[in-house]
Amino acid sequence: MSDPTAIAQQFTQFYYQQFDTNRNGLGSLYRDTSMLTWENTQIQGSTAITEKLVNLPFEKVSHKIVTIDAQPSSPSTASLIVLVTGQLLVDDGTNPLQFTQVFHLMPEGGSYFVFNDVFRL
Repeated sequence: MSDPTAIAQQFTQFYYQQFDTNRNGLGSLYRDTSMLTWENTQIQGSTAITEKLVNLPFEKVSHKIVTIDAQPSSPSTASLIVLVTGQLLVDDGTNPLQFTQVFHLMPEGGSYFVFNDVFRL
């Protein structure tokens, strides 16, 4: 496996840039078997996850990543667990919210998709 930290950094940079500018574009990172847990609510499947993310109750959002940790998650596949902590500002707010997000990334065709995603404020 390539460097898990480098893969995690590339993934999170893309993910949060996409989240902040075009949440509809996140759908390509999920599959029908993917699951998102958003503050105790479980959502399964790319379409339902994208719908949830697009319909969050804010117009503008900006993520600032504070830490990224990554580990291989299986001895037989090149999957990764990625833990992200950071701050986000919504709409024109001035008080950043602390967040934690965990991704379980699975390899697919030379890239990765999000198999599990857990988000907490």
